Amino acid sequence: MIKVITYGTYDMLHYGHIRLLERAKALGDYLIVGITSDDYDKTRGKINLQQSLMERVEAVKATGLADEIIIEEYEGQKIDDIRRLNVDIFTVGSDWKGVFDYLNEYCKVVYLSRTEGVSSTEIREQKCAVNLGLVGDALFLNKFLIESKYVNGIHVNALYSDNSDLIKKMEGSEIIAITNDYDAFLSSVDAVYIRSLPHYHYEHIKKALKSGKHVLCESPMTLNRSQCEELFQLADSQGLILMEALKTAYATAYARLVLFVKGGKIGNVISINSTCTSIRDVDTKNEWNNIHEWGPTALLPILQILGTDFNECRIISRFREMGNDSYSKVDLLYDHAVGMLQTGDGFKAEGNLIISGSNGYIYVPAPWWKTDYFEVRHENQNENKRFFYQLDGEGIRYELVAFVRAINSGIMENDIARDVTLKIAEIMEKFDQQQGVICI
Repeated sequence: MIKVITYGTYDMLHYGHIRLLERAKALGDYLIVGITSDDYDKTRGKINLQQSLMERVEAVKATGLADEIIIEEYEGQKIDDIRRLNVDIFTVGSDWKGVFDYLNEYCKVVYLSRTEGVSSTEIREQKCAVNLGLVGDALFLNKFLIESKYVNGIHVNALYSDNSDLIKKMEGSEIIAITNDYDAFLSSVDAVYIRSLPHYHYEHIKKALKSGKHVLCESPMTLNRSQCEELFQLADSQGLILMEALKTAYATAYARLVLFVKGGKIGNVISINSTCTSIRDVDTKNEWNNIHEWGPTALLPILQILGTDFNECRIISRFREMGNDSYSKVDLLYDHAVGMLQTGDGFKAEGNLIISGSNGYIYVPAPWWKTDYFEVRHENQNENKRFFYQLDGEGIRYELVAFVRAINSGIMENDIARDVTLKIAEIMEKFDQQQGVICI
């Protein structure tokens, strides 16, 4: 019996996939199809998948062409599979010609010509096409524009801003409309990403939603819980996506970390210590408050792991002469745990994350909000484990993929639950209204 093996992602299975599988099947008596896992695809830069692993497996299975289906999870697995499964022929599309010649040492390698004029990338591009407009004056928007080019279906085609430095950067890009007229801006886009100053978020979001536009807004979404609730209700009534932009939530390592903790790997969580600081130029009237800039990120693991039902919130802040805070410390007191965070502009502290439990703790080194690595540590050091997950683009591109997927499916993913967004707005409101805030 001649065994043949081939590999692929098989996202949105199409005629080209089926034709390739048919020709692979014809090479032998028994066809093994390797389907790449979601995590492995991310390490290869494939972040735009529209279907889950199980959906892709079921689609291949439904063709009736595969005698056996396996999952490809790591670099170098092809050699292991060929040896383990006694494969005679490895085959793949001709667009990979030469790449897998090294496998000739283990079996025969055959490159099959691909079906012209059809590809998953093109299908995703056509299906997911969204014209996205950028709102705000932060130079960060230029980084956001660059990251958007890694996501199929997103086309940044407009900028609403008064910042001349940002406009100069954007003028040489593919953006076709730069304006300070918000109505004109909204008429040219399907969705908006908002990174204006936080006290403008409510009006910018509300107007966009009323114009029928989907919204991705940098956290905090608003500085008032009731306004946040109102905007969610408006989005729901309009059948629109309103999503909070907190890129850390979409990083694979961070998401795995949360699952580890919730799975009881370190026992009962006793405390979470989260620190986010930066040193940058803050002598401007349009500067974000430090707690607005860093608070949502620092709060994220606390609210997602310990929950939003805390008993007390204590805030200690140091303010500059211009009125914004340079340092803030927040303690959230729960029945059996405490969440502690500190944020700051103009000074530097170790920006790590430590989650302490009854059976061990998780350590994430600085800058933890960009993590691709964390450690699970125990009393017995021999039990310690390290986990690595590739992170590209600081999480921005993964955040955009989730946004496009939500728009096309009409279903919000739960990377950031709505109650977390509302609680962040509530804590920001407490700070802004100086409700029990201790000034130092």
